[in-house]
Amino acid sequence: MADYDLIIVGGGIGGSALAQVMATAGRRVLLLEQSEVYEDRVRGEWIAPWGVAEVQQVGLYDLLMSVGGHHVTRHITYNEDVDPAAAEAQTLPLGMFRPGIAGPLCLGHPRHCQALFDAAISAGAEALRSVRVEGVAVGTSPSVTFQHNGETRTATARLLIGADGRASMVREAAGIALHLDKPHHWFAGLLVDGVEGWADDLQAIGTEGDFGFLAFPQGGGKVRVYGGYALDEARRFKGEDGPRRFLDAFALECSPANGHLVAGRPAGPLFSYVNADSWTDEPFARGVVLVGDAAGWNDPINGQGLSITYRDVRIVSDLLKSSDDWSSAAFAPYAEERSERMRRLRFAGQLEATLNMEFDAAAGARRHDYHARAAVDPSLRMHNVVVMAGPEAVPAEVFTDAYRARVLEG
Repeated sequence: MADYDLIIVGGGIGGSALAQVMATAGRRVLLLEQSEVYEDRVRGEWIAPWGVAEVQQVGLYDLLMSVGGHHVTRHITYNEDVDPAAAEAQTLPLGMFRPGIAGPLCLGHPRHCQALFDAAISAGAEALRSVRVEGVAVGTSPSVTFQHNGETRTATARLLIGADGRASMVREAAGIALHLDKPHHWFAGLLVDGVEGWADDLQAIGTEGDFGFLAFPQGGGKVRVYGGYALDEARRFKGEDGPRRFLDAFALECSPANGHLVAGRPAGPLFSYVNADSWTDEPFARGVVLVGDAAGWNDPINGQGLSITYRDVRIVSDLLKSSDDWSSAAFAPYAEERSERMRRLRFAGQLEATLNMEFDAAAGARRHDYHARAAVDPSLRMHNVVVMAGPEAVPAEVFTDAYRARVLEG
């Protein structure tokens, strides 16, 4: 008999959430996390309304709210050729996308992870920190060999869950291929403190000149900001003064409120990474299932990472709880749904990147033309609805070359 029903490698949001759900269901769960302390990873702090619905379905919404989660209820899109007052007159209420959900849910990543890890322990999971995984065996008798507290141990399970992120050891051991899309632009993120003038319920996005920005309030005068810039500017914000120069780039005429961001102070690391999509054809193999980034991720411009992860947790946990058949065939519905979900989100992300994260004169003219047409024809914004309401919330014809041509070419 296996030592556990599930061994979950990776105690981040996906792994800890799944451990909590399955331990609550009475399963024997071992959760392994490499870090000793959760650190700012410059992502994973915004859950779209459709993702909030997933959080609610797995029973973790009250927990997230109890540790500081708060809803963002308004959105403004700024652009270099739009008067700020006109942009603000078009403020979008974010409670319109999912019944009963006020808008996206924001919560700091380290606090989010810790709350879920603690909840998994409270639910009965055996959860270990400072673990170094040395080997993963898949197949009919899956196992994990790891070091913890100076001792080497091998544990067996009916099923391994790879929740160990983009460089997943579990995915590699299972021989599951990861497909990578071509990078489009650089994306950098920073937590800013002392931003007293930015409303806690307001998120914003905008593009001006050679810089595109996003801002998501975290509460208490903190705002998570992201900036996009051209792929050939890899060293634009390198060096000791990089965080300060990054904040200065937010001084855009199209968004006067950004002055509050510029006046703030860096409160964490500045990380830069190229934006691109990745996916797996089948996020499972014999004895293994992948969730979260280990199974592939969406272009971060969409902010869909946590929503994707929570749906993974919900679907996989439902399958595990509904039947004692944990064979690979049992996870075919998960693979089918996830494949189409990621395809649709990839389509939406590519449109967002083309519209908002390209910076030459032609790109500026395209944005101007698009915003003018979309003001008259709201159907040109359906790819934005995908981001908030979910990839299944709009008609299938949105995800076609014909729709892309309408958006980009008129």
